[in-house]
Amino acid sequence: MLRLGMRPDHFTFATVLDTCAILAAVGFGKQIHNHIIKSKLNEDVFVASALVDMYCKCGNMLSAHEVFDKMLERDYVSWNAMIAGYAQHGHANEALEMFGQMQQEVIKPNHATFVGVLSGCSHAGLLDEGYFYFYLMTQEYDLVPTLEHYACMIDLLGRAGHLDEAKQFIDKMPFEADVVIWRSLLGACRQHGNVELGEHAAGQILKLVPDDAAGYVLLSNIYAAAGQWDDVAKVRKMMKQKGVRKEPGCSWIEVKNKVHTFIVRDKSHPQTQEIYVKLEELAKQMKDAGYRPDTNLVLHDVDEEQKEQFLWHHSEKLAIVFGLIMTPPDTPIQIFKNLRVCGDCHTAIKYISKIVGREIVVRDGSRFHHFKGGICSCGNYW
Repeated sequence: MLRLGMRPDHFTFATVLDTCAILAAVGFGKQIHNHIIKSKLNEDVFVASALVDMYCKCGNMLSAHEVFDKMLERDYVSWNAMIAGYAQHGHANEALEMFGQMQQEVIKPNHATFVGVLSGCSHAGLLDEGYFYFYLMTQEYDLVPTLEHYACMIDLLGRAGHLDEAKQFIDKMPFEADVVIWRSLLGACRQHGNVELGEHAAGQILKLVPDDAAGYVLLSNIYAAAGQWDDVAKVRKMMKQKGVRKEPGCSWIEVKNKVHTFIVRDKSHPQTQEIYVKLEELAKQMKDAGYRPDTNLVLHDVDEEQKEQFLWHHSEKLAIVFGLIMTPPDTPIQIFKNLRVCGDCHTAIKYISKIVGREIVVRDGSRFHHFKGGICSCGNYW
């Protein structure tokens, strides 16, 4: 478009920024930001809101806040982007503070605003606050909760271990629960080891979507964590018979405007040998520092040594090690994963951040984790 001499307008920039946000292509997003400044559209509220959203979804809250602060005019879209961004990064207090500022500016919140607020409460385990804002939207703003708001509340209750209360919340909803809500409850059952309720949630999922891979996988994981290997075998047999395939986990990192993708035990990368040598070196340092692999998280009926190998070669660890090799020692590393980061990798990355003295940012399937000095921003609640 630029080569043809055509000038992008605010719709063009907003569309491209939205694509950058979806792909987490922050490097390209920054280039677009420069074009926006040159085009003198950085003060356009539509474009600026898209910039805020892009930086939030790419893990750069500092740049998002800088753009937000420089906006001469802000609408509910820009406020919502900041609230949702803080929520996704696990900064619930900042999200709620931003909501308070929005009220002071007399900007009326909408349904999307409360999705961000309730999501922030869920990621931080703020149960009382979640209930408060859920009822505030109806009593103060006459907004009728949608399925998405109920999903946030069920996720909040489930993460906090209030599984029976979450089930009661589902039963009292004014509409039928969809697969997202049942999957949220099933994930909470997996996290808290409730086999019976997990079986019920999985049954509801498979009634709605008979070939839902996540439903089968989560149920299989619940059985595996409980040591019910016969039930695990039955679930896997059903998946095979119905042709249901699990979504493979993968992690990627952008280095010098090129995306490098890894899967578990990946040996396809041109620098595989260097990556695995660095991985072994790091493993020794971590064990010396006190790290012990959590083999309970390996949901395969194999011996302990094999379980350790499974854990150590997870895709997020490979992506991080590649980042350590390829980037300057004093710069943050940012990786992305399509699924939820596992508990062992979460522990391991805390050790890695402390040993190498670098900040490591991980965006998984549901939120951002910022690791620094052996501590994660999620406070081990995610």
